Amino acid sequence: MSSNIADLIEEYILRRMAEQQNNQVELRRNDIAGEISCAPSQISYVLNTRFTHDKGFTVESRRGLGGFIRIVRVPMKDVIYQDMLDAIDENTEYDEIQSMIRYLIQSKLISTREGAIILQTVRCAYDDMEPEKRVNMLKTIFVTLIHFA
Repeated sequence: MSSNIADLIEEYILRRMAEQQNNQVELRRNDIAGEISCAPSQISYVLNTRFTHDKGFTVESRRGLGGFIRIVRVPMKDVIYQDMLDAIDENTEYDEIQSMIRYLIQSKLISTREGAIILQTVRCAYDDMEPEKRVNMLKTIFVTLIHFA
């Protein structure tokens, strides 16, 4: 597909989203295709490549007569924290958690002081806790960060 058409579709969707106050937009594939003079499959391609979870979007699509596309912009901090939560399990090493905390500090999602406190707590958890309890504690820390970020 020509990147020019993909760019037009992306710009159209982003423009429509900007008109809304709630960081989401509901569109119909045929309406977009008519506005831009493209095939509905080209819209699907753009949705699958440019409006991904990694880029801070969720897309819900329903086909048929009452079909629609709902695109929601998810704040990137939520995506970052969720990816970190998903990565934590009983096999997660201390160095991995340390890297996550450093990333949060570099991204200014937490302060250096907060990071130091969390790392000290995590160090103690790796020294003194069983893996299952440690995972629960780590996930609780990250969930708490999400709510206070």
